[in-house]
Amino acid sequence: MPEKIIKTEYSEEMQKSYMNYSMSVITARAIPDARDGLKPVQRRVLYDMSELRLNHDKPHRKSARIVGDTMGKYHPHGDSSIYETLVVMSQVFKKGMPLVDGHGNFGSIEGDGAAAMRYTEARLEKFAEEVYLKDLDKTVDFVPNYDETEKEPEVLPVRVPNLLINGAEGIAVGMSTSIPPHNLGEVVDAVMAYIDDPEIATEELMKYMPGPDFPTGGIIANKKDLPSIYETGVGKIKLRGRIEVELGKRKADKDKLVISEIPYTMIGAGINKCLVDIAELVETKKLTDVVDISNQSNKEGIRIVLELKKDADVEKIINILYKKTKLEDTFGVNMLAIADGRPETLNLKGILRNYLNFQYQNAERKYNALLEKELEKKEIREGLIKACDVIDLIIAILRGSKNLKDAKACLMMGDTSNITFKIPALEEDAKKLCFTEKQASAILEMRLYKLIGLEILALQKEYRETLKKIKEYKHILSDRKYMDVIIKEDLKGIKEEFATPRRTRIEDGKEAVYDETAVTVQEVAVVMDKFGYCKVMDRSIYDRNLETVESEYPYSFRCMNTDKMCLFTDTGNLHQIKVMDIPFGKLRDKGTPIDNLSKYDGNKERIIFLTSTEAIRGKKLLFATKSALVKQVPAEEFETNNRTVAATKLLDGDMISSIQVVGEETDVVIQTSGDVFLRFMLEEIPVMKKNSRGVRGIKLTKDEELESLYLIGENPVIQYKGKDVYLNKLKISRRDGKGSKVRL
Repeated sequence: MPEKIIKTEYSEEMQKSYMNYSMSVITARAIPDARDGLKPVQRRVLYDMSELRLNHDKPHRKSARIVGDTMGKYHPHGDSSIYETLVVMSQVFKKGMPLVDGHGNFGSIEGDGAAAMRYTEARLEKFAEEVYLKDLDKTVDFVPNYDETEKEPEVLPVRVPNLLINGAEGIAVGMSTSIPPHNLGEVVDAVMAYIDDPEIATEELMKYMPGPDFPTGGIIANKKDLPSIYETGVGKIKLRGRIEVELGKRKADKDKLVISEIPYTMIGAGINKCLVDIAELVETKKLTDVVDISNQSNKEGIRIVLELKKDADVEKIINILYKKTKLEDTFGVNMLAIADGRPETLNLKGILRNYLNFQYQNAERKYNALLEKELEKKEIREGLIKACDVIDLIIAILRGSKNLKDAKACLMMGDTSNITFKIPALEEDAKKLCFTEKQASAILEMRLYKLIGLEILALQKEYRETLKKIKEYKHILSDRKYMDVIIKEDLKGIKEEFATPRRTRIEDGKEAVYDETAVTVQEVAVVMDKFGYCKVMDRSIYDRNLETVESEYPYSFRCMNTDKMCLFTDTGNLHQIKVMDIPFGKLRDKGTPIDNLSKYDGNKERIIFLTSTEAIRGKKLLFATKSALVKQVPAEEFETNNRTVAATKLLDGDMISSIQVVGEETDVVIQTSGDVFLRFMLEEIPVMKKNSRGVRGIKLTKDEELESLYLIGENPVIQYKGKDVYLNKLKISRRDGKGSKVRL
């Protein structure tokens, strides 16, 4: 049978496929569910650990065992994502309430990674076991796994708003989520307030839950913005580290600034970056009152100590630290979650509403299951109690039955056709029996010791308790207000057992003010060697060692410390660096690679011209490229706050050969790779914008290119291939001529 060819529009098929892919990533990988606040991989890891019976009171199990089991049964997307999820759920500095109890090296707040999964062990935290996985069989639906060989829960019956308590981070296709963690006790209080009044205003809810509570502590410095964030679900939270002043106990002791808590965004390499930034501020003399920096952090917590000079301006130092380092940072909030099967940005009340609807659904399923179980118990116990009253008849039926089937039929329907009775009255009584199938089965399985008087009394007591439970469960299911009471009592119990004190302080902090212009203005020298190592030197040291500097540093200039260094490259880029950002150094200090201070890439571009902003202000720059395009550009064209910009427009394959600052000169000389020189008037080169390509300066022959460009000034003699060339003796021609070859 020939294959059927389906014709379709390519663009429509690609669009459809991409949409399917993006929705799969959004709903099944990266964005948490609004009901339990978990991503699929987190849910699967926790469920697998419960299936492996890794409870909080059981021994730890190898992480590799957990990862392998999860990947084989539920999450076939690779072991690295599963182990990373396991690690993060165990890290107390990332999660408001850790869900996994890790044993071994599970990483550190300073950026140390976790050990390989074969070295670490894990088990569930009691909080996860009690609050996330309890009543799993009574509340949620189970769905087939990826290959339909196992069943997994569609969602976990989490009894608290996990989306708030542990927060969430995820990047999907075209959207992302970023929800900060909150304090368990405060969230529970907010939920109970919302249950009491679903129309409660967001600002009223914030009396119970004033804002995020980050596990790293720190300070939220924009309290005034939080109501808007919780009302819209998006916004920015300004975070600050906690900086405390320790005064010296003795006169000889120095005062200290101690950083004891860091912003949540600094978790990882942020601490080392902060230390480097502080050290650079000291080196560049922006923190002149800091004499020593030490990282004394340990398992007890963060402790970064800055020793200060006597009578140091503490407030100024703190402002500089907040302004110039990651000790002040922003946390972008975007409370996106999967609600009713689609991604939705939720505000605070939206999160609580989704959570509470989920709790009602779980409670209904749970108490319906419990009611069904108690009704079954009621039926069986009624049968057993009735059987105790006619036990002689039942014994006679059992003695007269040939098999279990006949006895059961007699108990249920009074069928005595296969029962042998010696007393006719018993046969008449047996025909009146009408036990249900469950009652009959229970009677036939009943042990004789149940006929003891105390056992019969216990059976009647159990029956009364069953009736009481049935009444209670029906009450819960029929009265939403009573269900609210049950949910609130459950939340109170969770709060009493697991709640912890708030760690993050919330305030409207003053704006950190640091006026860089207040820095003492002084003249300095910037030098850079041929390998690209750069430093700033005191002007006095530079002047005393001028010969050494000129011999060892091909690039050097004097400028003010408030100036900028301009670095033009052959690829047409201009990199700008604040002189204050270049570390100070002594004459023999190596300096800092220019690559570390800017976006300059020494592997892809070469420095053509180096100067300061002030040195070229109000002047013109003369550009020449290898393909002999020339132009004059006013220096104002390069005034920008961007660190890297395009200094000129180049043809494909073209590069800059020369950049000169135009002064009082009137003539210009072009020299090519074919030993050809062309002299003409500078005024023939037009003044153009930086984005223009320029005009042709000389006609090149095949395989020839422009090598250098000279402005004839006070010293018109140049060295070319070991010979002196007198530029002022060259014949003056016109621009775009062929030039003349110089005899060497």
